[in-house]
Amino acid sequence: MVEIPDRRQKLHPSSPGQCCPGMATLLLRGKCPGVTALVLPRVGLCLSLLLCCGGAVSAAPQHDQFQNPIPAHRLACSTPSPSHRLLAALTSFDMESKISRCPQQNSEVSSLRQAFKILDADFFTDNKILEVAKGAEELNIPIIRANRKSVASVDGGLQNPSSLVFDPNWGSDQPDGINGRFTHPVPSGIQRPGSDEDIAFMSVLELGELIRTTQITSEELTRLFLERLRRYNGVLEAVVSYTEELAYAQAKRADDLLAQGVYLGPLHGIPYGLKDIIAVPEYHTTWGSTSFKDQVLNIDARVYQRLKSAGAVLVAKLVSGSLAYDDIWFGGRTRNPWNIEEFSTGSSAGPAACTSAGMVPFAIGSETAGSITYPAARCGVTALRPTFGTVGRSGVMSISESLDKLGPFCRSAADCTIILDAIRGRDPDDPSSRDIPLDNPFTVDITKLTVGYLDDAEMEVVRVLSLKGVTMVPFRLNYTVNSVQGILNFTMDVDMLAHFDEWQRLGKDDQYEAQEQWPVELRRARVVPAVDYVQAQRARGKLIREVRESFTVDAFIGNATDWEKVCLGNLVGMPVIVVPTGYANISASPPSGTRRRKTVTTGIYAPPQKDHIALALAIAYQSVTDHHKQRPPINNLGPNDQTPNAQSK
Repeated sequence: MVEIPDRRQKLHPSSPGQCCPGMATLLLRGKCPGVTALVLPRVGLCLSLLLCCGGAVSAAPQHDQFQNPIPAHRLACSTPSPSHRLLAALTSFDMESKISRCPQQNSEVSSLRQAFKILDADFFTDNKILEVAKGAEELNIPIIRANRKSVASVDGGLQNPSSLVFDPNWGSDQPDGINGRFTHPVPSGIQRPGSDEDIAFMSVLELGELIRTTQITSEELTRLFLERLRRYNGVLEAVVSYTEELAYAQAKRADDLLAQGVYLGPLHGIPYGLKDIIAVPEYHTTWGSTSFKDQVLNIDARVYQRLKSAGAVLVAKLVSGSLAYDDIWFGGRTRNPWNIEEFSTGSSAGPAACTSAGMVPFAIGSETAGSITYPAARCGVTALRPTFGTVGRSGVMSISESLDKLGPFCRSAADCTIILDAIRGRDPDDPSSRDIPLDNPFTVDITKLTVGYLDDAEMEVVRVLSLKGVTMVPFRLNYTVNSVQGILNFTMDVDMLAHFDEWQRLGKDDQYEAQEQWPVELRRARVVPAVDYVQAQRARGKLIREVRESFTVDAFIGNATDWEKVCLGNLVGMPVIVVPTGYANISASPPSGTRRRKTVTTGIYAPPQKDHIALALAIAYQSVTDHHKQRPPINNLGPNDQTPNAQSK
């Protein structure tokens, strides 16, 4: 115990071993052994003022509840007299400067202050810090634990969606509702190619025409793509599981329906793959993670239901980076078919690589922050990140309920349009999903559009669209919010932690495949204050308003993988389609040359709920170019180039 400084007036003489107001101790409960604390109601925190030993007590003898005198040794440092209470009240006005604390308490306050510092809240006085500590212990923590027990005992965010729903609508007067399904052009004169390789790289519309005209069966197509998946997976590490039994059953049903005169549309009998965060009954849904590699979710994800209804045939669950982060998963790391020494980047690694390599005609991936745009650009495929809320997400692992989106990886923008039409629409189990009214991209008159191009746009796209009659103008987005990337990180990481709270608390993050990724980010997210998360959402709202006011064109062309634009686009909820625009030589190629290439792409961005404009522009560009039709050199790299991991899996 520490004596009150001599400058404080003593009220009574004292003698050793007896209580008097001549000494005081300020402490946290339990931090000064053998001492009983007097909690000051005025302060209301877990610190105590103890009026301690040092002189005789002038007050009347103290008694216990049975009116027995309390021995002096028990009276010491026990119940204070009225005079002691008076002193406590007096000293509580300036305890920081006038009352010393025991060493244990000083250490406690110092530790708490360090904790407050990482919350950017170390402006509180010591008393207030201790007050917060007690309030958190007595009030906040019970509430936190009750909420966690109620909704967070199961990881993945598949249940109990947030009641806070993000709406990207920029104030359109058009009410929600599907404006009918898109009509699409029917390819004419389509004949079955002589080789399976040529069949594998046909578009969805072309394959659909082969099936409709009975030049090929769904069962034949299914076998072809299952064989290609197995042949190239040893190199690309892009497949988690083959859904062979299911695929042949769905293919047989498609063929039987067609034999009965029932044609379900352009996806009738077409094989495809799903990113392995999308649940399919009786098959593993691993989320790419060691922690969940044996997980089977007997849930029909909404997007799977929609594709099944359209007659499509699921042939494989494709790689998701672990817990939908980048291209590393529990089985390896997915490679880029155009340059197999590179990895595919982005968590929709499997859908991008498999579509690029002709292992599936199309696939469904997801994006929270770049997981469609990055792998599509790296692997040289056409892919759409639609307006937030366009595609329902029930049955899909959740990172952030205000950022997650599902979208197609395809050979062409026309195929993306067909797939989007099949999967769009409100999902009753996803509060963020909506029946967004979209015009038919195949019938948009692009000559009436004004399209901007940013400094980093691929100028070939600008030139081609201009020749197609589009008014092209230089453009830039103006906004004052300078924390775009930080807003996205706060939103994504805190939301993700809410969905994987139990996983972190049980220490399962120690099993994670890339420790510098989610484990580090989610530990940091644990100390993002709620008030600052809300401030980030307010800043997000300001950003949306500024972008809306600055968006004075019908669409714009720009880099699809610039991180600022990736963050901005996802925060605002705007759609973008990634379009291949060419190929370049790789750096450090073998002396004798290689067929490996670096893909060149661009993004066509549109305002929220104007996906049809971006799609129409991409369709127009691809109608007079053939970059999207090129085939990667997976097993034909050149005479002195080598394929890694060539064994089949």
